[in-house]
Amino acid sequence: MGSVAETKKPHAICIPFPAQGHINPMMKLAKLLHFRGFHISFVNNHYNHKRLQRSRGPSALDGLPDFRFYSISDGLPPSDAEVTQSMPALCQSLPKHSLEPFCELIATLNGSEEVPPVSCVISDGCMSFTLEAAERFGLPEVLFWTPSACGVLAYTHYRDLVQKEYIPLKGKEHPLSYLSFLN
Repeated sequence: MGSVAETKKPHAICIPFPAQGHINPMMKLAKLLHFRGFHISFVNNHYNHKRLQRSRGPSALDGLPDFRFYSISDGLPPSDAEVTQSMPALCQSLPKHSLEPFCELIATLNGSEEVPPVSCVISDGCMSFTLEAAERFGLPEVLFWTPSACGVLAYTHYRDLVQKEYIPLKGKEHPLSYLSFLN
């Protein structure tokens, strides 16, 4: 009997933006691909990986031999708080600090005899650094847009809201000010 790598099974790396509304749809897609015969490497940031382990137990992420969980750095300092990470901080840190750890993970997976070589990357549309990683390794990449229908509708009307001066919100630094990159 040959190793898993010898089976020529397609291997997709799925990497969502580290927020629940992005992780859940990516997980559903990963499960569908797994059901269709893909080896899946699901990549979280260290913070969310640890939260999953704490909430479900240390062996909860062990998964199946062909559905594995990994984590990479997001560049933010470690935290044990049971809260969602700062979205503005993540938006600034991920593009600056996650490319190299992600590339190291791809290289490690490609060098492993336990898993098939990576055949594609499926990343959240917000995780643009993965495009450079996929290009470095000559891998095809799909950007998966994870918002709900309501979210997509809001994005399509963002310019109208700016033109009518409903946003950006006035006053003190508003928690949603990190959306200013959409202007």
